[in-house]
Amino acid sequence: MLNGFGLRTLTAIGIVAVAAVAVFAIESDIQPALVTLIGGIAAALIATGTGDLTPHPPAPTEAPRPAESVQDVIEAIVEPILIVSDSRVAHANDAARALLGKHIIGQDVRLAIRHPGAAERLTSPPGDGPETPVNLVGLGAREQRWEMRIGRTASGAQIVHLVDQTDSYAAERMRIDFVANASHELRTPLASILGYIETLGEEAGEEKDLRNRFLRIMFDEARRMQRLIEDLISLSRIEAEKYRLPDTPVDLSLLIKEIRSELVDARDGGPPIISALQDDVPPVSGDRAQLSQVLHNLIGNAMKYGRKGGAVTVGLERHPTGMVRVLVRDEGDGIAPEHLPRLTERFYRVDAGRSRAAGGTGLGLAIVKHIVERHRGRLDIESTLGEGTTVKILLPAHGTPAGSAVIKR
Repeated sequence: MLNGFGLRTLTAIGIVAVAAVAVFAIESDIQPALVTLIGGIAAALIATGTGDLTPHPPAPTEAPRPAESVQDVIEAIVEPILIVSDSRVAHANDAARALLGKHIIGQDVRLAIRHPGAAERLTSPPGDGPETPVNLVGLGAREQRWEMRIGRTASGAQIVHLVDQTDSYAAERMRIDFVANASHELRTPLASILGYIETLGEEAGEEKDLRNRFLRIMFDEARRMQRLIEDLISLSRIEAEKYRLPDTPVDLSLLIKEIRSELVDARDGGPPIISALQDDVPPVSGDRAQLSQVLHNLIGNAMKYGRKGGAVTVGLERHPTGMVRVLVRDEGDGIAPEHLPRLTERFYRVDAGRSRAAGGTGLGLAIVKHIVERHRGRLDIESTLGEGTTVKILLPAHGTPAGSAVIKR
């Protein structure tokens, strides 16, 4: 293999060498011969460059990767995305097809997104500034709420982005309802108190029996307001601490005995409280004050709404999962199935009149739910009409991984 010089270059050098030998033979002098040899070789090299070097082909460059397609790009987005060109859906990702239907590709966008607000915005000419989002109610499902945002490409195509706002709206609705309900619950006893104060300031204040009855009613209404405010403060405090997992060992057997003794001593009559406590139940990881609040609320509800003469049973046992289960069972009238999913909503009452008459604030089970969630436990409510209601709570034993799901029934 020739390396560096080509055949023509070697041939030229050979001819120069022969010429140099001839000069030496004629002149009998080495110097003219060397001059001829060196000069000829130099000329040959200059004339032929590097001697017909075979040029190496340029190193192959890596072929440019094909650009990702529009469909590939929008498929990576979990929220519904549509690309609209000339008022028709050119591309739609899986989320958009799941929401609007698989048939929307190539369809007029007004038919693909069947909503008057969307149709008006999508057919309007672009404005000078950024376009404001459009709220779409009932798109996909009756209760769903979406926010439609539109961007435009340099070619004039529209990029339609649908953002699910259902959960945000539900949270805002709950906040508004909560404020309205709390205001109502506070306003009702306050109006009653103010009315009786006004009456006592007139002629009714001179009659001792009437005055004492009015004062007793005012005291009861004031206590009702006090309980409601205390529950509101308690609920706010629990929500503020819900991400701080309590880890103090709490002996529920001892706590149940203390609460039972306290309630038995404080009550005037009422149903008997039966303890069914399993031996050797491990302590749970928890906040003792909050767990005491849970037990007070559950046992108190069972005593208020249980059937007259019926017993209230408080049980404690080790669950097969390794967690600790607490149950509170009454022998009352029971609760209809349609009410069970809503029992832990704030201010939700199956029988509002009976609840207020019993001194309930409508926040007891909401507080229980939030405390159980903070303890990474699980809440179940079961009821049979005519037989009674059972509330079960699963809590992590101390030193074991906490559960994460809360199930309401």
